[in-house]
Amino acid sequence: MGKLYYLHSMTPNENQNKEELLAVDCSHVTKIFGASFKALDDVSLQIKKGTLFGLIGADGAGKTTLIRILASLLLPTEGEVKVLGYDVHKDFRKLRHYIGYMPGKFSLYSDLSVNENLNVFATLYGTKMETNYELFSDLYEQLAPFGKRKAGNLSGGMKQKLALCCALVHRPDILLLDEPTTGVDPVSRKVFWDILTRLRKEFKMPIIVSTPYMDEAFRCDRVALIQNGKIISEDNPQGLVNSYPYKLWGVLSVQKGKMIKELRSLTGVQSVYSFGDTLHLTFDESCLSTEEIVCRMQEKGFKDITIKAIDPTIEDYFLAKTVEEKE
Repeated sequence: MGKLYYLHSMTPNENQNKEELLAVDCSHVTKIFGASFKALDDVSLQIKKGTLFGLIGADGAGKTTLIRILASLLLPTEGEVKVLGYDVHKDFRKLRHYIGYMPGKFSLYSDLSVNENLNVFATLYGTKMETNYELFSDLYEQLAPFGKRKAGNLSGGMKQKLALCCALVHRPDILLLDEPTTGVDPVSRKVFWDILTRLRKEFKMPIIVSTPYMDEAFRCDRVALIQNGKIISEDNPQGLVNSYPYKLWGVLSVQKGKMIKELRSLTGVQSVYSFGDTLHLTFDESCLSTEEIVCRMQEKGFKDITIKAIDPTIEDYFLAKTVEEKE
């Protein structure tokens, strides 16, 4: 049973009233590994109950470290963390009864079947799969045809669905999901997020999800962007987009790869980067105009150039904020 180190079957004796408490309250949290590596640097977050919260950042940004601290699997080097009103250090035994945790790496029993894994997790919490079936019925209906198949032989998407079922089997008060859609096909990603949205709406369950995918931000009520162990922004997704500080232009050309270098050499250009089949461009309009940019690029031999104003995305905001943090 060593693999289930993050679970605990103890039921708290006390019946605390948590209605007025935040789901998560992190205050000035720092986590140092080794002599000096800061995986988290002075992180403060308050997440209300009933919120689907996204923790978004690139690999190595500190997402997994923060999720593991919230799950009481790591202790912060500095700062205080409470989840559902429980201190992750002092009250970890009580807290773990209320947590549904899904690690980024598949950690179920590969040599047990789908049904056997679910029954093991239910037994550890002193319940039965049928008791809280309503929470994961839509997930299990997709898994049912593979009920006798060993978990290790499932596809990536099915493994993630099974892991979420196991995290829900004891009806937790909060879900902590570490990159649950990484490596999953787009259709399965959408289905997974639809399920999370239903859990939040129907059961008012707070859900904290870490992800490297910026496009998943708009599936969340609120998001925090994390970079190098620091929270660089927190807001609702549209609020972040609305905070984008520049006028953004989209540049189309059949030679966009070569054009990036030439655009960056122009005085007044603030940023230019590839975004799908378009270049996203910002520039100082007191120094340049779109007509002048087109003319200068044509002088360099580029043809069929189109420049038009476009709406920023959350990726644009993240890139601008990252540059700002470095300066």
